[in-house]
Amino acid sequence: MAVEHSLDAERDAILDALSPVVGGIVATFGSMCEVVLHDYRQPEKSVVALAGAVTGRAVGGAMSEIGMRVLAQGDEAADDLNYVTRTGSGKLVKSSTMVLRDSTGAVFGALCVNVDITAVNEAHALLGALAGQGHRPGAADPPVTAFGNDIDSVVDAILDAHRLGQNQTWAGLDRAERLDLFRSLDEHGVFAVRRAVEQVGARIGISRASAYSYLSQARATTTPAGGHA
Repeated sequence: MAVEHSLDAERDAILDALSPVVGGIVATFGSMCEVVLHDYRQPEKSVVALAGAVTGRAVGGAMSEIGMRVLAQGDEAADDLNYVTRTGSGKLVKSSTMVLRDSTGAVFGALCVNVDITAVNEAHALLGALAGQGHRPGAADPPVTAFGNDIDSVVDAILDAHRLGQNQTWAGLDRAERLDLFRSLDEHGVFAVRRAVEQVGARIGISRASAYSYLSQARATTTPAGGHA
């Protein structure tokens, strides 16, 4: 217990030291930049410092699905730099997620930088069209990432994206498809959030007990680390 208390004090000190950096980065790069400092010990209100307004979150807000994926990876999580995603409102965002570790190597948070590149992308497309390049056939749009101050809304957005991807109703899922759903959500870290199991169960129309049963079965049939399900 004393060791854990000492580690928590160390993690708090790291977060305190990084808090001024958040505003400093945004002051340097301007209004198109947002920096978010996360404490993953409290997923439902992981945002402990924030500057800028790219994703519309505030201090005390919830982690995004990107944070959930970091949680799912645990201490194996690595920095994810210069990836491009879209917000639900259509903003094109270039981001970097840098994980925070304590002296034991345990991941406990992240420093995230988001840059709104919507205008840059539009200008690039215009210049490409003028140069006769146009849109590249088969070029995939960046994935939509769920951001929100309320963790329940983030979980709901992930569920909605899964349903749209599968192109079917929740009532139409058979047992195997429900197991795949719970396995996929678990791999993305959704169930690290309190009440997420009950929330998913309610959304797809099954009881709390059934939801926990599906999660247990999904975990029991998950391929060990290093393999593919």
